[in-house]
Amino acid sequence: MNTPDSAECGRAERESAVRTGAVDGSAVRMSATGGGAVRDYDVVVSGASLAGCATAILLARRGVRVALLERHADPAAYKTLCSHSLTACAHPVLTELGLVPVLERAGAVPNKARWHTRWGWIEPWGAGADGELPIGYNIRRSTLDPLIRSLAADTPGVDLLLGHRVTGLLREGAGARVVGARVTAADGESELRARLVVGADGKDSAVARLAGVPVREHRNGRFGYLAHYRNLVLRDGLSHAWFLEPDMAYAFPNDDGVTVLTVLPDKKHLPAFREDLEGSFLAFVRALPDAPDIDAAERVTKITGTVDYPLHSRRPTAPGLALVGDAALTGDPLWGVGCGWALQSAQWLARAVAPAVAGRVELDRALAVYARNHGRRLRGHQFLAADFAASRPFNPVERLMFSAAARDTAVARHMHLFASRLIGPARFLSPAALAKASVVNVRHRRRAGAGAGYVSGGRGRRVPR
Repeated sequence: MNTPDSAECGRAERESAVRTGAVDGSAVRMSATGGGAVRDYDVVVSGASLAGCATAILLARRGVRVALLERHADPAAYKTLCSHSLTACAHPVLTELGLVPVLERAGAVPNKARWHTRWGWIEPWGAGADGELPIGYNIRRSTLDPLIRSLAADTPGVDLLLGHRVTGLLREGAGARVVGARVTAADGESELRARLVVGADGKDSAVARLAGVPVREHRNGRFGYLAHYRNLVLRDGLSHAWFLEPDMAYAFPNDDGVTVLTVLPDKKHLPAFREDLEGSFLAFVRALPDAPDIDAAERVTKITGTVDYPLHSRRPTAPGLALVGDAALTGDPLWGVGCGWALQSAQWLARAVAPAVAGRVELDRALAVYARNHGRRLRGHQFLAADFAASRPFNPVERLMFSAAARDTAVARHMHLFASRLIGPARFLSPAALAKASVVNVRHRRRAGAGAGYVSGGRGRRVPR
């Protein structure tokens, strides 16, 4: 969903990106494909956002010829409805792409975070944690999208075709194998033939729809609104998240001193919330425990959001076809994992299929490897996210883990690894982890009971209350 930003964070930033060379005319290699022309590539990628650009770059570096299509004609176009956060699971992909120093120069903020619960704050970043815990970055998509698109355009083997959208798929054989795409641009229609077509075109993927890939939908019991603020002070400069059971909120500091502030209330509040959107948004934030002083900050974008954002899951492959990013799996935005999973799925696909599209191994076998890896790495996370999207209080296991994490730094760090999607549900909820959390809570209750039953009697003695 694209919605208008303010002049400061919208058009001005795009123009600045062009002026400073983040995206310039030389970087965007446009290839004429109109007039009914037919061109051959190894791979056609539909969608030049995070997943699509990463797929194109990683494939081209492996010797693959890629047509990268983007329906927007503006090279600095970007997604606005986003958590604007790259979880730590994406760090290896950012490293392979060579983007880590680029993001740091662009002002990306390490996404260290604390989380509020009814038991107090979960603080993974205690003494000595900085050198031990992997991190990701918070960076606005208005900065990130043009950067990665420019990198894709500068990659030998990638033809970035702006203002091009897929309107049909080319098929052949009894199995209706996808062998290319029909493309529409300002100068007419054309056909791009390829061994593989990749849908990187978001949760409402046109490629998936044209291919007849069914979607499994999970209801989301929350709605969401966000806005960008300047000079919103957060304690220690860390990201904050509030688990209010079932309502949610988070504040992520981003580049250029701008913080993304998001509220995710239960849908039962929607009618009243929409009667006065700005007033409801401000009241929600002011009522947060240890709330940042929103009245002292400057809002620099409109309040924008969505009232219905279901979770989508699709099988990520079909004959001659692969899906990456939100086209394959759309998570709950409250977890902020979509950008990280987009980059990861691009890396998994490139590693699996590059030899195949170059003709060295059988493509269907390579696609099966990608599909298995995608399911193994993300299916468990999506299962838990879909369950929590029902907008419910914590279940007993969640109460155990969250309460222990608020009381013990080691459990908090374990939760950071899971929240960053560096470990899966099986390891997060392993017998050892549950036992550790149980011990932490038992000790806490004993201390609380001892404190409730006794008072100091002087010289270290305790006497009954």
